[in-house]
Amino acid sequence: MAKKASNSKNDGSSSTSATSAKSPPTASNYQMALRVKSSDKMKKIAQGSVVSVRETRPKSKSRLKSKQQQQKKKTTKFDAKMPKKPPTAFFYFLEDFRKEFQEQNPDIKSMRDIGKACGEKWKTMTYEEKVKYYDIATEKRAEFDRAMAEYNKRKESGEDEETEDDSDYEE
Repeated sequence: MAKKASNSKNDGSSSTSATSAKSPPTASNYQMALRVKSSDKMKKIAQGSVVSVRETRPKSKSRLKSKQQQQKKKTTKFDAKMPKKPPTAFFYFLEDFRKEFQEQNPDIKSMRDIGKACGEKWKTMTYEEKVKYYDIATEKRAEFDRAMAEYNKRKESGEDEETEDDSDYEE
């Protein structure tokens, strides 16, 4: 295929233009060009060193933005007085299941294995069996919502704000 393209170039005849006018363009009507790697990269590859991703490709703008956003998230202050979110129904089930599973299988100590067994059991349970845990989770969520409402009221009124003198950390 590459030979035909080079022959037609050397002939100087218009046979390729005549064939392209009569028939639709195909791969054989076009000349192919090969891309050669730069000599620096070839030397590194020949020496056995691996070309790192950073050397071959510049960082994308979206990746830079995401790193900047992560840095902003780290700088946010953590309020110790804010109520903690309650666990989901699955975690209440996990507490009960873990106790039963460890009694039945004392030789299995890995949390990974216990977690896998718990997840499989949770998937096979019917809704009626899960209702007990959903009820517990709903009650805890309601308590959290009430505590959060109180917290927001205190925060808005300014009761919870610490002054520099009240701070637990001293310089």
